Amino acid sequence: MAWGVPPRPPSSKVQALYELCKRTFPSPSAAAGASSSPPPADAVRSISSLMDTITPADVGLRDDNVEDDRGHGFFESNFLKSSARVTRWAQPITYLHIYECDAFSIGIFCLPTSSVIPLHDHPGMTVLSKILYGSMHVKSYDWIEPTVLASSQPAKLAKLHTDDVRTAPCPTSVLYPQSGGNLHCFTSVSSCAVLDVLAPPYCEDVGRICTYFHDYPFSSLCWGPGSWHQTGVLIWWCVPMVGVYVK
Repeated sequence: MAWGVPPRPPSSKVQALYELCKRTFPSPSAAAGASSSPPPADAVRSISSLMDTITPADVGLRDDNVEDDRGHGFFESNFLKSSARVTRWAQPITYLHIYECDAFSIGIFCLPTSSVIPLHDHPGMTVLSKILYGSMHVKSYDWIEPTVLASSQPAKLAKLHTDDVRTAPCPTSVLYPQSGGNLHCFTSVSSCAVLDVLAPPYCEDVGRICTYFHDYPFSSLCWGPGSWHQTGVLIWWCVPMVGVYVK
């Protein structure tokens, strides 16, 4: 639970989401590591359909304050009500932890206007995301297979999957281990909140580490004759930020 946010009984829809995830996602074995298989398509559709019905009120967000830019999720809290308002650029992205086990996690990211979650991956994971309110620009990629590495460079090629603005209400999006935009970044166009289900969640011990990247247009780098000719975007590896999650 985020600091400063008082506990509250889960809504029936949040409880239903937890119970459906509990039935759907088995606990991954340590041996599976980052090679977890995605859940069956019909199971993903069931969870996605349920998430489509969840509103800000279902998770304790007040409809009358969704334009507030404090970046704290706008929950009923005496601590937040009494806090001084500071400049927009200084406002943090807040993560509201709802539930986590070895098999899945449920949480909400609250982003003030113009905040950014950098490009990052989800190794061996299936992720469902529902924008509860507001607008955000989403840019995502999938790795080009077989893997193509730049000569003497720690870089891989990836193809663009999504590059658009999504505004609530909109359908729940789903990414998979090898498709659906497994690498993505978010930029909030307005104050917004995103409900996320990660299956399984990040876990350093079994290789599911969140790695951040810079992306560069393939055309901006020239490797000369014989280089890769498929249209794509070059993704440069960055130093992994092990264990650094927004929670």
